[in-house]
Amino acid sequence: MNMVQTLRRMARLMVGVPDYDDYVRHMTAHHPERPIMDRRAFFRDRQEARYGGKNGGRCC
Repeated sequence: MNMVQTLRRMARLMVGVPDYDDYVRHMTAHHPERPIMDRRAFFRDRQEARYGGKNGGRCC
């Protein structure tokens, strides 16, 4: 991984955007029986997990 890729990855993680390529590697290695989400579905899933939650993103 070159310096630009490393910095881009770090910046995404700092703002809470996980890396899709890491997700694909993890799913392939540890959960080969499960389908892999495409980038759009992965992004939506991560946004929902971070902001949506059980009550629509509200704390109360």
